[in-house]
Amino acid sequence: MSSNQYIKGTIKPIVLKLLSENKRMYGYEITQEVKRLSGGEIEITYGALYPILYKLENETLLKTEQEIVDNRVRKYYSLTEKGKEEARVKVAELEQFLDVIRTVLAPSPKPGLLAWGI
Repeated sequence: MSSNQYIKGTIKPIVLKLLSENKRMYGYEITQEVKRLSGGEIEITYGALYPILYKLENETLLKTEQEIVDNRVRKYYSLTEKGKEEARVKVAELEQFLDVIRTVLAPSPKPGLLAWGI
């Protein structure tokens, strides 16, 4: 499945959802969790992820902490209270959108057949 063409508009709610379910995560961890949860079907690139993380941080939806791990600085992201509410809203919006897409893509009865009760 070539889902990367559809992923762009869903990265923000995906990141918010993951962070709402986990106390904190770092960038690589987010990419790997998305890959794991999607069975390898969705791979978020760093070029797509980090601009979203920076935007969420600038919107005060995320807070960051830095720790030294194996002599390297690792930046952890977690949701603020405002971010937790935004996660609920954005995930609900995405779920509603997916329901609409499923409805649009669902097979529809042939015109005229319903009038005959078929």
